[in-house]
Amino acid sequence: MVLTEMESRSVSNGEDQAEKAQASELPKQSPVSSAESVKRSSKIAKPGVTPAARASGPATSSRNRVEGARVSDSSTNGVKSTVTRSSLTSNAASTAPVKRRNSTGALTEKQSVSVPKRTNSANSVAGSRSTSSSVSEPLRRSLTEIRRASLPSAATKASSPGSISETKRQSPVSSVTRISRVSPKSDGSKQDSVKKPSLRPSLSLSSSSSSKRVLSSSLDGSGSSTIRRSVSKVSSPSARSPSISGGSKFGSLSASVDRSSSLSGRRKALTPESRDSRFIVLPQVEIKGGDDVRLDLRGRRVRSLNASGLNLSENLEFVYLRDNLLSSLEGIEVLKRVKVLDLSFNDFKGPGFEPLGNCKFLQQLYLAGNQITSLVSLPQLPNLEFLSVAQNRLRSLAMASQPRLQVLAASKNKISTLKGFPHLPVLEHLRVEENPILEMSHLEAASILLVGPTLKKFNDRDLSREEVEIAKRYPAHTALCIREGWEFCRPELVADSTFRFLVEQWKDHLPPGYLLKEASVDQPFEEDVCRCHFIFVKDHTLSTDSELVLKYQWFIGEKTPTNFVAIADAVGEVYWPKNEDIEKFLKVECTPVLAEIEYPPIFAVSSPVSPGTGYPKVLNLNVRGELVEGNVIKGYAEVAWCGGTPGKGVASWLRRRWNSSPAVIVGAEDEEYRLTIDDIDSSLVYMYTPVTEEGAKGEPQYAITDFVKAAAPSVNNVRILGEAVEGNTLRGVGEYFGGREGPSKFEWLRESNDSGDFELVSTGTAEYTLTKEHVGRRLAFVYIPINFEGQEGKSVSVVTQIVKKAPPKVTNLKIIGDTREGSKVTVTATVTGGTEGSSRVQWFKTNSSKLDGENGLEAVSASKIAKAFRIPLGAVGYYIVAKFTPMAPDGESGDPAYVISEKAVETLPPSLNFLSVTGDYCEGEMLTASYGYIGGHEGKSLYNWYLHEVEADSGTLISEASGLLQYRITKDAIGKFVSFKCTPVRDDGIAGEPRTSLGQERVRPGTPRLLYLQIVGKAIEGTKLHVDKKYWGGEEGNSVFRWYLTSSDGTQTEIKGATTASYMLSSDDIGFYISVSCEPVRSDWARGRTVVSEQIGPIVPGPPTCQSLEFQGSTVEGQRLSFIATYSGGERGRCSHEWFRVRSRSVKEKVSDDEFLDLTLEDVGRRIELVYTPVRRDGMKGTPRSIVSDDIVPADPVGLELSIPDCREDEEVVPQKSYYGGQEGSAEYIWYRAKTKLQGSDLMNISKASVDVLSSGNTLAYTPSLEDLGAYLALYWVPTRADGICGKPLVAISNNPVTPAPPVVSDVHVKEVSSGVYSGEGEYYGGYEGTSLFSWYRETSDGTIVLVNGASSTTYEVMEADFNCRLLFGYTPVRSDTVVGELRLSEPTGIILPELPKIETLALTGKAVEGEILRAVEDIPKSDKQQLVWGKYKKDVKYQWFCTSDKGDKTSFEPMPSQCSGSYKVRLEDIGRCLRCDCIVTDVFGRSSEPASSETAAVLPGIPKIDKLEIEGRGFHTNLYAIRGIYSGGKEGKSRIQWLRSMVGSPDLISIPGETGRMYEANVDDVGYRLVAIYTPVREDGVEGQPVSASTDPIAVEPAVLKEVKQKLDLGAVKFEVLCDKDRSPKKVLGVGSLERRILEVNRKRVKVVKPGSKTSFPATEIRGSYAPPFHVELFRIDQHRLRIVVDRENEVDLMVQTRQMRDVIVLVIRGFAQRFNSTSLNSLLKVEA
Repeated sequence: MVLTEMESRSVSNGEDQAEKAQASELPKQSPVSSAESVKRSSKIAKPGVTPAARASGPATSSRNRVEGARVSDSSTNGVKSTVTRSSLTSNAASTAPVKRRNSTGALTEKQSVSVPKRTNSANSVAGSRSTSSSVSEPLRRSLTEIRRASLPSAATKASSPGSISETKRQSPVSSVTRISRVSPKSDGSKQDSVKKPSLRPSLSLSSSSSSKRVLSSSLDGSGSSTIRRSVSKVSSPSARSPSISGGSKFGSLSASVDRSSSLSGRRKALTPESRDSRFIVLPQVEIKGGDDVRLDLRGRRVRSLNASGLNLSENLEFVYLRDNLLSSLEGIEVLKRVKVLDLSFNDFKGPGFEPLGNCKFLQQLYLAGNQITSLVSLPQLPNLEFLSVAQNRLRSLAMASQPRLQVLAASKNKISTLKGFPHLPVLEHLRVEENPILEMSHLEAASILLVGPTLKKFNDRDLSREEVEIAKRYPAHTALCIREGWEFCRPELVADSTFRFLVEQWKDHLPPGYLLKEASVDQPFEEDVCRCHFIFVKDHTLSTDSELVLKYQWFIGEKTPTNFVAIADAVGEVYWPKNEDIEKFLKVECTPVLAEIEYPPIFAVSSPVSPGTGYPKVLNLNVRGELVEGNVIKGYAEVAWCGGTPGKGVASWLRRRWNSSPAVIVGAEDEEYRLTIDDIDSSLVYMYTPVTEEGAKGEPQYAITDFVKAAAPSVNNVRILGEAVEGNTLRGVGEYFGGREGPSKFEWLRESNDSGDFELVSTGTAEYTLTKEHVGRRLAFVYIPINFEGQEGKSVSVVTQIVKKAPPKVTNLKIIGDTREGSKVTVTATVTGGTEGSSRVQWFKTNSSKLDGENGLEAVSASKIAKAFRIPLGAVGYYIVAKFTPMAPDGESGDPAYVISEKAVETLPPSLNFLSVTGDYCEGEMLTASYGYIGGHEGKSLYNWYLHEVEADSGTLISEASGLLQYRITKDAIGKFVSFKCTPVRDDGIAGEPRTSLGQERVRPGTPRLLYLQIVGKAIEGTKLHVDKKYWGGEEGNSVFRWYLTSSDGTQTEIKGATTASYMLSSDDIGFYISVSCEPVRSDWARGRTVVSEQIGPIVPGPPTCQSLEFQGSTVEGQRLSFIATYSGGERGRCSHEWFRVRSRSVKEKVSDDEFLDLTLEDVGRRIELVYTPVRRDGMKGTPRSIVSDDIVPADPVGLELSIPDCREDEEVVPQKSYYGGQEGSAEYIWYRAKTKLQGSDLMNISKASVDVLSSGNTLAYTPSLEDLGAYLALYWVPTRADGICGKPLVAISNNPVTPAPPVVSDVHVKEVSSGVYSGEGEYYGGYEGTSLFSWYRETSDGTIVLVNGASSTTYEVMEADFNCRLLFGYTPVRSDTVVGELRLSEPTGIILPELPKIETLALTGKAVEGEILRAVEDIPKSDKQQLVWGKYKKDVKYQWFCTSDKGDKTSFEPMPSQCSGSYKVRLEDIGRCLRCDCIVTDVFGRSSEPASSETAAVLPGIPKIDKLEIEGRGFHTNLYAIRGIYSGGKEGKSRIQWLRSMVGSPDLISIPGETGRMYEANVDDVGYRLVAIYTPVREDGVEGQPVSASTDPIAVEPAVLKEVKQKLDLGAVKFEVLCDKDRSPKKVLGVGSLERRILEVNRKRVKVVKPGSKTSFPATEIRGSYAPPFHVELFRIDQHRLRIVVDRENEVDLMVQTRQMRDVIVLVIRGFAQRFNSTSLNSLLKVEA
């Protein structure tokens, strides 16, 4: 629905009339009437063109709704009428449907265009024809005025580029419609006039010198929602902008006037209907309701909604109360279902809008033209979509949130602030024109921030791209600050300004003694850590002992920073955005807590959540578990998946021994890892690479453990291998655990018979052999684990079973007997080992000829004492195996022995041992054969049944019973013998001897009987019925049939003489049921039981039938045909007949169903078919019968009528004629031109008269030419039939001479003669051309067309005012008799633009070296035109950088999409390639110049350098540190790294020898120092860059070690047990034998090493010294267990400890004593020169 904002009255009236009006078409008129109208005009005034208007009832205000399609085609529908000023009247308006639009502009409901009726009381007389007199001198003087005012200065902009051209392609002369006068009547009569569909649109000509302005609107024909306002000046009718005039409110015909002050005489005051003519696309509202849901009280001076007679009811949906005196909404709460509420132009001042809260269904609310000062009391309306508050006194838009508001019109108020701007989540159009706030810079950008992405239009135009880009530069919390009253500022200042604004609001609520320094949120990414930053600074001038605690709560908003909802459990400093949070805003509230007092929260808002990169990253990585051999440790990774689907990740474990590189542990690829012996004294590295399900990999991270310790020695799974039987050897084994195994101990103990205790019998060996002494006793095996260092673990023992004596044995085992199927075999054996008892034998079969224990054996018997065995059938083809288990008399069994037969078991030939047949030898009985088979496995034995005439013959095979053991006796076997033959077949295909069993008696026939009996045929009179039966029981003889009739009462009567198997139904049988009986009789006269069929019927009469059918009458055009039909088939009813015209064999059409048929022209040459359908009286139809006539013959040709209409130049004349007599053929037509009008015989003998023959031939129509003007046209016609037969000729002459056509011009166009010079041309038509008039127009970008003063020739030179406009050439044709035609405009030229900006050259500053920045510099031409274009019309300069695809290739460049600025930083991948920059200049008119390019030489690598160098590590002396940085400067070669130490506060650096890798493992020597890494970048070609250094914080002692060191330092003296290496030869490998135990004593004064005493010696001090230099302690990086104490050059000692931690404790304690109590420097202790 498209409406004017301030003219909502047209909504209601349009709705009322749309329901009542009928659609009216706009008929196209002939061009002839246009000329007549011109001739009838006695006076020509200045014509005016007004857009199509829609009158709305009595108010008759101008409200226009015109379909875009109608506008584009209006040149054929527009009409002209001559109207004088005195004839202007107020007319009732008629309406026609107009298509409604929804909020997107789509057409939804078709309505009509409203057109007022206008007539000229003096000159508009229907049917009259007059010729205008010669044009007077004043008319000639007015032609120039007409030409200058021929186009509106503010034309309606075309809906599409094709709409204007489509208008000009229509007929050059507008049609004229004769319109009857309609006088003003009552309201009822006006409504009646609406229903008349005969109104036609008209173009009005006004004689008044000044015209009143009307407001009009046109609907975009393209279906868009764009609305333009058209206010046109008085002008002549134009084919470019035809329109339909409408009545004004004052009852006068109004012509549009130019709004421009230069072209308009004066400006009228705006009426309430025309206060704001801008257009807004309203949301669609269904308006099909009747009067019961509508209330229209506009302009009734209503003062109160509670007034009597107002009739407010709950059912009202459309309420129009504008132009009244309302000042209160009291009573409006009744309208609970209202959808449209118009309260414009009343006396509301506000507040007091609370009663609207009951209007839950309200969709459109109009409050324009009141005195409202505030909308704060306007409640939330859940369905409100349109709100107009224009022309009020609002100072802000503060109101409740409106969740569905799409359009907010607030123009012409006093709005000066955006404070309190409501939450409008779906707002699309915001209008705030003519408000003080427009002075605010970037108001549109601020509106975008407040509304969000739904905003599409601002102040009736699309959003500016520049403002949209500016809005993107503001942070997310800007909208919140604007609503709180923050003053909008430039983007670069907004961060500080909004922070200060918020701090100013929060400052009174912050904890005392604290200042807020920062409140921000990181840029949030999907599934990545988002951290908030709230930094408070303590004011040192105020003392407070309590610690400030911060509480957090995260919120999620919409796609605008509003409607934030708390996120459950998101109460930490960080939050991980989810996938559903993308494009939404985050808000975090921080609540300060001081001394258990919670202060009001402060907040920070993030930018919209961005989609994750898809590449995961590890946030935290650690290893958990005790580092002891055998334990399971597990790596834990905290991963940010960054939008990817969480995957498993890639884990691996590496083992790192002291001072060596980590090595991958094969197979350790899970998160868990069990420590093994190989890990002892090594640290483990856990590497983890996060991988998403999509395959995206993140950066791998690692975590390093401390050194793994060995477990205490132990043993498990101790067991004894071997059977506890006399003579066997037992072996004790166990699984050792706990480092490397040393000399573990083994012991064997034997159970005592007397005490039952175990006594030691053997040591030092794990094997033991049983003797006869051990029989009846048990043995115990003891395993004592000892590690490589000699540490002894807990012993484990295991006890055997009681030792048994040796069991009996079998020898000489054999199988005796023949290995054939069914044979008996026996096994024999010799048993040793005591007296044989009841030994047992079990038989098996196997496929193999070789034994493999019991593998592959299949038992064929149970284990038993009997040693004989009969071979079963199942053993055929297998080898026989006997298992002999020897048994002692006491039941003890020995080891079984096996023996296998020498060959496989053979089988017997197939044969039968019996064969028999059972069953009764009678027809229909079943015989069954059975037999016994022997001879291996039976295969598919053969079965056959035979029939024998005598017992001795060979018999006949019964094929259907072959292969079956059963046979059912059939009819063919009666009187014959039956035999069964079986041939045995083994499964290998070998057949045995067949055997046959012959029956002892012949087969007897069965008792005769019928299996079924039924009647076949329909129970219809005249139908022959048949018996269908199936006989069984030998050969059938003459069975007996009888037919019976059964009446409706059940009486059955036999039909005499009906004794056969068929019966013909007669008329006597109608109404009866019929059945048949049959007594079966065998051929030997044996009889069976009689069977009666089911009854069928009742019998009905036969169908009606047409016996004969024939035509009556002549088959000639104009004659009448009838027919005669003969009927049979019962009593005749109402038979039907149909006449058809046969066009072809398969095509015919029905023409009549009367008793006769009159032949017409359409029947000529075709045949007539009659279809007759017989119908019985009871309504039954018979089979239709048809006959077809011969071809219809045509009648003689006759010409009935011939007349010629009025003739006009170049308009085709088509005479009216009437022909009869068959199909008309190609007649002869002769056209004559006569100077006078011939009559009577002269006309009939025109061929002999002195006239001109114009044409002769077969063409009826004729087009008069210029030579025919003033002459009469005559036509001679000879009617001719299609077969060439001719009739009597006819002659006709025109009533009037040929008249000239009105002057028109076509093909008006403009061509460019030279630069800046244009020429207009056109083709004249319409008599002889006189002095035609020419004009030029300028069309601006908004569609306004302005006449160019002084441009009256066919050529035109462009001026500066024409820039960014289009030129149109106007051609007004004037005939030689001074008749003036319509002004025709050319197509607009292209936009007139100045010279295109050019770039003379493009230069690149900077070097083509990696890392350098290249900048493009344009050289502007020096000409004045170019300087003007660049200074005045240049819009922007665009750049695009290119790079060659391959190194060394200088021809093929590829664009770099992201490089579109005027500068470019050369990258590593550009080395060896050439770069190119293209530059294009764009002017304000949207044109672009030719690109200018500049190329570089091949890019050279830059000087190698390292950026962002840093050292990663946790800061303790046991950690691993790695150096990382970003290298640039070509491909990196062998860069150099050196690790150093630096004392805090000292500039000196101490080199760490041998540490030149990217990783460095700290040790106790680094404690107190900063680690420094110097990175010297080196390119692959050897070029070196400047060294860069990075350092750590001072290295601290690992907390566990520090705690232990502090404890020992506090004691003041401490002793350590260490090992001393007496042999320090560098070639000798350290072993256990070279280490001796020592005691290291350390106190505050000195250190000494003491050799402990023994049984033969006293303790001795080997070395002693104070901490004075050169005393120092040295470490060995290749051995973490070793240290060296140096007192002086002659006194030093190498010591070893078990763990690295112990070594670190000793070193730190010594250095601690030395520094704390002796002031010895750390450099001295490290033997480092200061």
